[in-house]
Amino acid sequence: MNIVITGASSGVGYEAALQLIENSGNKVVALARSGEKLQELSQAALIRNPDGVLFPIEFDIIHGEYDDKLIPFVKKNIGRIDVLINNAGALINKPFFELDQLDFVSMLQSNFLGHIKVIQNLLPLMLAKGGHIVNIGSMGGFPGSIKFPGLAAYSTSKAALHSLTECLALELEKSNIKVNCLALGSAQTEMLEKAFPGYVSPIKASEMGKLIADFAVTGHQFFNGKILPVSVTTP
Repeated sequence: MNIVITGASSGVGYEAALQLIENSGNKVVALARSGEKLQELSQAALIRNPDGVLFPIEFDIIHGEYDDKLIPFVKKNIGRIDVLINNAGALINKPFFELDQLDFVSMLQSNFLGHIKVIQNLLPLMLAKGGHIVNIGSMGGFPGSIKFPGLAAYSTSKAALHSLTECLALELEKSNIKVNCLALGSAQTEMLEKAFPGYVSPIKASEMGKLIADFAVTGHQFFNGKILPVSVTTP
């Protein structure tokens, strides 16, 4: 499969990318803002599978040049796209009354608007044969889940991504493109430490990364337009 994954330089995105290149039949374009961390990913991928096919690209999904940089890169290295994993994101942990509008703008850009830009720009490379778009959401934005102080801006931005998933699944149905969202609970990552300092998750980042990778390549056979909670603990 030809796969594009954003936010591939750390956390569950990093682990998902490594899991995906274990299959030598996959070609993976890995996006991240940090070129240094992408080099680390490339080295780890080479150790994991010397025959794996990974194309790292330093790219900012919010401010990057799609027409001049990302789209030509994807076309040159993998051509069409079978799977798009929108994993890039950020988190602000701050009490509600200390948040300003720029905090909410920042969260919406990182966790929602950036993904819209990725989808709109890369969708033409999926239309010919269909595919699977996987948005990485959060239990913080899942309706009815327990919410936590300090995460209002983050959680509401993820809720917007969840809603977008349902809208796109309907709109793209005739194009044979399935759209789903994994609302992740805790996994042991830097972002978790920022959200819940001192908390230790029973789920390793590598375990969550494997779940994301497996779902990305098979989940479209069983789901469309679904926001699926992935959580065994609170948080």
